[in-house]
Amino acid sequence: MAKAWKKRSILPGFGLSMGFTVLYLSLIVLFPLSAIFIKSSGMGWEAFWHTISDPRVIASYKISFGTAFGAALVNSVFGFIVAWVLVRYSFPGKKIVDALVDLPFALPTAVAGIALTTIYSQNGWVGKLLEPLGIKIAFTPLGIMLALTFIGIPFVVRTLQPVMEELEKEVEEAAVSLGASRWKTFVRILFPELLPALLTGFTLAFARAVGEYGSVVFISGNMPMKTEIAPLLIMTKLEQYDYAGATAIALVMLVISFVTLLVINLLQWRANRHVTSA
Repeated sequence: MAKAWKKRSILPGFGLSMGFTVLYLSLIVLFPLSAIFIKSSGMGWEAFWHTISDPRVIASYKISFGTAFGAALVNSVFGFIVAWVLVRYSFPGKKIVDALVDLPFALPTAVAGIALTTIYSQNGWVGKLLEPLGIKIAFTPLGIMLALTFIGIPFVVRTLQPVMEELEKEVEEAAVSLGASRWKTFVRILFPELLPALLTGFTLAFARAVGEYGSVVFISGNMPMKTEIAPLLIMTKLEQYDYAGATAIALVMLVISFVTLLVINLLQWRANRHVTSA
C-alpha cells in the first residue's frame, strides 16, 4: 500500500516539471548572476575595493537607492488611494482610469523619460510654472524620483486591488454598528488585512525602480555626483570596455538589493503571520 502511494504523484510529471524549472531558473537567473561574482573575483580585492569605493560610484548608489526608496514610498501611499477608489467607487470613466494604471507597463521607458522631461523641464508646460517658485524637477533627484514613481505605481495598485476586492464589508459594518469611527475601523480592521499586500507592492515597485534606466536617463541630466544613477555608470563602464569595473558596481547593487528585499520580505512574513494569528 505504501509503495503504491509512493508511485502515485499528486502532480503528474512533477519530477520532469521540477527538473525543467531548476534548469530554466539556472539558465535565466543563477548562471548570469554567478557570472557577475566570477568576473568580479578576477579583479582582486584591492582593485575591487578601489572601484566600488570611488566617490562617483558611491554617489550613484545613494541616488539610485535613495530615489527608488522614495518613489516606492510615494507609490505606496497614492497607489493605495488609487486602488481603493477603483475598488470601492463607481464613476464615469472608471474603466479608462483602470486601463491608464497599466500604461507604464506598455509604454517604452525611453518614451516615458522623454515625455516627463518635456513636461517638467525649465521650458516645459509644468516646469515653467514651477520655475518662478524655485522648484526645479528636471535634471534633479526629484525628477528621477518622479520618473521612478511613474513606472512603479502599477505594481502597488495591481497588488492591492485583488485583496481589497476580497475584503468583507460586513466586518466594517459590524465595527461601525459597535460604535467605531471610520478612522478606527480603517486602522484596526482594514489596514492589518491590507498591510502584507501593501508591503509586496512596495517591494515590487522598489525592485523595479532600482534597476530602471530608460525613463531616468533623460530626465536626470546624468551629472556625476549629482544626478548620475548606478545603471548609467555601469553602461558607461561597459562603453569604456571596463567590464570588470561594471560587474563590480553591479555586484554591489545586487547585494544591497538582495539584502533590502530580504528585510522587506521578512517584514511581510511577520505581517502575514500577525494577520493569520489574529
